[in-house]
Amino acid sequence: MNAILYPVAASAEEALAKPRGRAARKREATALAGETVRFVTEPVGPAFATREAALDAYAGRLDDERAGRRFEPPPPDRWCALVERIEVGAPTGPVEPTFREGRRWPAPPARRPATVFRLSVSYWKVGEPTAARATTAEPAAAPPDDQARAVRRRLDGARLTAAELRALAQQPLRPVRPQQALEIGLFEAPLPESPHIVIPDE
Repeated sequence: MNAILYPVAASAEEALAKPRGRAARKREATALAGETVRFVTEPVGPAFATREAALDAYAGRLDDERAGRRFEPPPPDRWCALVERIEVGAPTGPVEPTFREGRRWPAPPARRPATVFRLSVSYWKVGEPTAARATTAEPAAAPPDDQARAVRRRLDGARLTAAELRALAQQPLRPVRPQQALEIGLFEAPLPESPHIVIPDE
């Protein structure tokens, strides 16, 4: 079986140490947990300054291509990954475009931001019952009347709340105007000097 068997657990630590079981599909994970599950990917464990240190700490769980320590986990066990992230506290502000000297973006900083390596675990997380989530969830907001393209052009588009942004992202796409029926064929075009005459263009 080549499918990945993801752990079923209440937290990433439990998935790594002692999961309740492993399942490839949601229905199998739900049967193992006896309640609702959802697929998540979360970091777990300490942060390591180097990739080598992280590979040594989690030997037998990750792909290791180093000489003398080469290891490749079987397909069902590929639910762990090593992720490199910017260290907490490092400056990560946005970079403004410059449009000077033929360059759109400024030169990258001379000093690379400090990064750390953490283990990322994908698993079936045992969630709260549906009724409990419904009582604690944030009330849904009504989406704006305009489409997203119109909201972004308005001056108050930057002042939307998080609930309004989620509602705007979930609303169905609507056409700007009713689609007009095709009056000419796919490979036909009107003459520029006589638009009432249609000729084949190929």
